[in-house]
Amino acid sequence: MTSPASPAPVDRPRPRRSCLAVPGSSPRFLEKAQGLPADQVFLDLEDAVAPLAKEGARHSIVDALNKGDWTGKTRVVRVNDWTTSWTYRDVITVVEGAGQNLDCVMLPKVQDAEQVRTLDLLLTQIERTMGFEVGRIGIEAQIENARGLVNVDAIAASSPRLETIVFGPADFMASINMRTLVVGEQPPGYDADAYHYILMRILMAARTHDLQAIDGPYLQIRDVDGFRRVAGRAAALGYDGKWVLHPGQIDAANEVFAPSQEDYDHAELILDAYEYHTSEAGGKKGSAMLGDEMIDEASRKMALVVSGKGRAAGMRRTTSFEIPEG
Repeated sequence: MTSPASPAPVDRPRPRRSCLAVPGSSPRFLEKAQGLPADQVFLDLEDAVAPLAKEGARHSIVDALNKGDWTGKTRVVRVNDWTTSWTYRDVITVVEGAGQNLDCVMLPKVQDAEQVRTLDLLLTQIERTMGFEVGRIGIEAQIENARGLVNVDAIAASSPRLETIVFGPADFMASINMRTLVVGEQPPGYDADAYHYILMRILMAARTHDLQAIDGPYLQIRDVDGFRRVAGRAAALGYDGKWVLHPGQIDAANEVFAPSQEDYDHAELILDAYEYHTSEAGGKKGSAMLGDEMIDEASRKMALVVSGKGRAAGMRRTTSFEIPEG
């Protein structure tokens, strides 16, 4: 359990349209990632690093976080899962060594809420020992098997540090014996979307607790059209972003998970119009017309979602609201 003195949740609305995976054991990739236009970069100590290279990778990641230029990026380290012998040392080495230059720790293969709470407690102890701001470092929980999905509601409620719930498709597909070897693609012989329930289950848990939902990787890294198609499915449901494994997928992710300019402009107009019409000057109306469209409180809520995604993506509006005559 977390300490009773743990701080209240901090505001964590970070853009995560593209979440770039970088092997922590590769100095070349650690250097290259700093110049790529990904919203988030996670430096990996888990699957991308061989067992004998994990200790060295920890120190390489600490050096990269402390000495590199990660301007404009959310800085995340994925540690190993709690069933291994590496996790506690991953966390201690990285957070003690570079905690002031780290935004989140990603915990893979989360199966129950206690695993997240344990990480929260360890982070709190390190922060207090090192004199860091307690509670600033967030947690990302990765759902990669059937047990984790069944417990996802409790996982999403487990810690004020939690920022995202991430779908890990490869291990998940293996855990339920899905009959395909192509990660992210539909299994042969099934006409519907085999991932719809999984994605929606994660999304509902995330949104219930005001967390972001992130889709996992698409392993056919040279098939950008395929990546766009699969990313578009997650974006249409409401996901905030997707993992990218190759620089060629970054621009596609940033585009797919940002609204179109037309939609962004329209959302901003709805917000302006609603604010005006519900004001004293606008007649304190509960609903009003924007051109041929009726807008109300529900319209405002929907517009806030699109507007928020556009602003997070750095978009600028190209239209302005004009106060109606009379």
